[in-house]
Amino acid sequence: MHNPRLGVDIVADEVAGYMNNLGLAHPKQIDVAVPGNMRCGRPEDEDAVLAGPDWAPLTFTFAGFWEIQPHWVEEHRCRVQIVDVREPDEYGGALGRIAGSLPIPLGKLARRAGELSKDRPIVTVCRAGARSAQAVAILKTAGFQDVANLAGGLLRWRAQHLPVEGAVD
Repeated sequence: MHNPRLGVDIVADEVAGYMNNLGLAHPKQIDVAVPGNMRCGRPEDEDAVLAGPDWAPLTFTFAGFWEIQPHWVEEHRCRVQIVDVREPDEYGGALGRIAGSLPIPLGKLARRAGELSKDRPIVTVCRAGARSAQAVAILKTAGFQDVANLAGGLLRWRAQHLPVEGAVD
């Protein structure tokens, strides 16, 4: 409303005329920025992204990775590899851990990715979901296709009263 170039009574032709007569150089990244803005940030191959993996009911986050809900993981634990990327003191700490999870700290994940099978989906987990989201990216870079972050991490898992080992209540 207060922008002299875009005020309430100005129409598109006036804005275009004003901008064209400023004598500005063609913006260097305009040919990249405009198509991206026209897509409103959606990926170029949105249909492929929206179709998503078919190994579980996943949600594609705004941050650009797949998430999975704790209840599904609990019901299908034998079908997935659960990788806990917390530090060793956290893995053995009061919050506990998901039974059968493999402890690989985030800082060592890239080096130890070979310990994981590419034949079974991987669910990454940490305390709240931030580090395990980074783990998804690391594993994707390492060539793993079926990888998802546990939504809300171990905190949500516990809040939903799902079983843990080693917790101190």
